[in-house]
Amino acid sequence: MALYLIGDVQGCDEALGRLLAQIGHSPSRDHLYLLGDLVNRGPSSAAVLRRLAGLGGAATCLLGNHDLSLLAVAHGTRQPHRSDTMDDVLQAPDRDALLDWLRQQRLAVQAHGLLMVHAGVPPSWDAAQALALAAEVEDVLRGPQLAGFLPRMWGNEPARWDDALAGDDRLRFAVNALTRLRFCAPDGTLHLKASGPADAPPPGTLPWFEVPGRRTAGTPVAFGHWSQLGLLLRPDVIALDTGCVWGGCLSALRWDPATGGREVVQVRCPQAQAPGD
Repeated sequence: MALYLIGDVQGCDEALGRLLAQIGHSPSRDHLYLLGDLVNRGPSSAAVLRRLAGLGGAATCLLGNHDLSLLAVAHGTRQPHRSDTMDDVLQAPDRDALLDWLRQQRLAVQAHGLLMVHAGVPPSWDAAQALALAAEVEDVLRGPQLAGFLPRMWGNEPARWDDALAGDDRLRFAVNALTRLRFCAPDGTLHLKASGPADAPPPGTLPWFEVPGRRTAGTPVAFGHWSQLGLLLRPDVIALDTGCVWGGCLSALRWDPATGGREVVQVRCPQAQAPGD
């Protein structure tokens, strides 16, 4: 069995199809881990969801900020952004099935020696805490509380984790950390507005994975979300958002958990939008 991690697809189904063909993907033999932002900004979000849902247990898909935004727009709790391209899902005859499949997906997974999230992990969390808090949010997204939670999911506060956080504040922090995080202060305060390159952090902040003493330092973490960071392959950090929707590449990493071997496969994507998040 081959294991592949794939960065942000963002509605680029044609590129995803070419990437799967290039790696010789076989659903009966291989397993895919998609690192979130399955939809939006690209031209074919509905086709991406249909393709991935059709893979069944051969694909594990994480939720990113754009995927959560789709759920919120679909439930009428968020207005579409002018750059959104989600109408093909919202107007699809199988809309309800696609949205129901989407809300069953994960926010964090640990498998094959990797912790996988869409965006980041706050420095005060270890892998077990990240998975536990992801599961709390997943339960809400899958349950009858979804419509009530979505309008309260948005916002940048609280900006710092506290084990005493409860209710919407607790869930909102977890969503922000797992689907929006790039930079944070050494004390763990999230800085959610910046989206620039890692070597130009906002004053007083660092890329989340550079914070000294972060508790996931001994656990390799794979993530997407950060197109201006691009491909990063360190022993402890794997970043795979290579800006497909912005005219870059869609990237897959073949991961060998036995040897730690890594092989990157990329396809060019023809989209030419202005960079965003």
